[in-house]
Amino acid sequence: MSAYRDGDKTVVLVPATFSRAEEQRWVDRMLERLEAREERRRPDDDALHARARDLADRYLDGRARPATVRWVDNQRARWGSCTPENRSIRLSKRLAGMPAWVVDYVLVHELVHLLIPHHGAEFWELVHRYPKAERARGYLEGVSAAARTDPGGPEAAELDDDVEDLHPDESADLAAHGRPAADLHPADDAGMGGS
Repeated sequence: MSAYRDGDKTVVLVPATFSRAEEQRWVDRMLERLEAREERRRPDDDALHARARDLADRYLDGRARPATVRWVDNQRARWGSCTPENRSIRLSKRLAGMPAWVVDYVLVHELVHLLIPHHGAEFWELVHRYPKAERARGYLEGVSAAARTDPGGPEAAELDDDVEDLHPDESADLAAHGRPAADLHPADDAGMGGS
């Protein structure tokens, strides 16, 4: 038996041999466990900001100092985003329930964008100071691929529509139009090479 989030849906897997009463009892129990696990793994905004500062100290020599770090509900096609101009970082609440090392990777990725707004070689060199960077990228790539392969899933079409990552020459243009200059997109930065 297991339970996990898939976009706006919660999937609970129980044996087909369960009666309706057993199924309902286990679904309720698994939902409670899932919620408790997500709460443990999802710090509040203050704790998330403290975690980002700690990661910046450990992996970026304290050079990346965000003004704000917070969870947001409105990032359906991105894991995180950063606006270097006001030094704000936002993480998608879709990361809730994922392992802490995956959340840390997204934080490091966005922290590096405070220093480097594009995805060039210098950017990736700093990101890879985080020892689990490749593992986390693979994890996020798997989550994104699973969402794209679920034809009925709420995120499938959305992820397919927005698979382009920001290139260095686009960053300034998008920032000028009010969009964050650097976004971590699940399909691109999770392990597709990030150009």
